[in-house]
Amino acid sequence: MKETVLDVLMYLFENYQHGEFSDTDNQDTLRDELTAAGFPVEEVEHAFSWLDGLSENRQKPVQDGGSAMRSLRMYAREELAKLSVECRGFLHNLEQLGILDSGSRELVIDRLMAFQDEIDLERVKWVCLLVLINQPDSEEAFEHMEDLVYYQGDYLH
Repeated sequence: MKETVLDVLMYLFENYQHGEFSDTDNQDTLRDELTAAGFPVEEVEHAFSWLDGLSENRQKPVQDGGSAMRSLRMYAREELAKLSVECRGFLHNLEQLGILDSGSRELVIDRLMAFQDEIDLERVKWVCLLVLINQPDSEEAFEHMEDLVYYQGDYLH
């Protein structure tokens, strides 16, 4: 089985506290543990680069701020090619339910586009979860997303 960046990220999420895998001081130890667990070095490095990209985007100011105003997302040609109608519809549903706001939606899309692998609905769900755990004041949205990923499957479509 070929391990992917998402497999590494899911392993980190499920086996470590958030602070353990987002703390850059701890990443050398985690790299060693992940390679000892059988993950390829290249995928581990890509996973930490992906997390660094998430951290960098988290520092950028978000325009939305959770306002009630909805925005219409026009997808770029590259995004349309990479994100299926099903994936885009799922993101739209999450936004309509208040799980994502326009700022977190943009972070999700950015992190999805950072993957070289094919994007499917399961990957979108996990990226949403990883983005929300890294957003301040998103505990409730994170809990809803976590329920969706672990317990309710794909009830949104």
